[in-house]
Amino acid sequence: MPKGQVRAEQAATTRRAILTAARRLFVEQGYFGTATEEIVAEARVGTRGALYHHFADKRALFLAGFEEVERDLAAAGGSARPAADALAMLRHGLHAFLDAAAVDPAVQRIVLVDGPAVLGWETWRGLEEQFGLGVLRQALDLAVADGVIVEQPTEPLAHMLLAVVDEAALYIANAPNKRRARVETSRALDLFLDGLRPG
Repeated sequence: MPKGQVRAEQAATTRRAILTAARRLFVEQGYFGTATEEIVAEARVGTRGALYHHFADKRALFLAGFEEVERDLAAAGGSARPAADALAMLRHGLHAFLDAAAVDPAVQRIVLVDGPAVLGWETWRGLEEQFGLGVLRQALDLAVADGVIVEQPTEPLAHMLLAVVDEAALYIANAPNKRRARVETSRALDLFLDGLRPG
């Protein structure tokens, strides 16, 4: 195997080890409770120089973990079984996200609790739009085309629905009783979505 390829594979392995260790520690201890020395020790990559070779700083490492959790969420949502109609499919995806907010520690801590504080509200919101807005817009366009929701411009509706589900997820992740919060948001979301149907 050429030396360049060996080095590239070693670099990818080191980066993966750092990111895996960081995600676990960020979930267990939070961003602010995790030191870079702990991440390096957990990843077993030697010194902090290895970390800074792959990530500009701890915030950049957190951002990489955040984006990875978001991609995992999107992949999980995309593997859903076919639903009765486009609105039912949208409902299923949104409820899956709220379920993750209630039970998945990575979603709770990295995306919903530490995400806004570490990245800043505007960056966090922009990332939520990047990962969620296009999916919502596409689902709403399909629902309008199928006639299962009232015909209307879907761009503002997608923004409003993203805000609804993000706020519901934040409510769940920060609630002392996440199970009860999840039940409360479930009914509210269903009422909101039912209101989009014609008649």
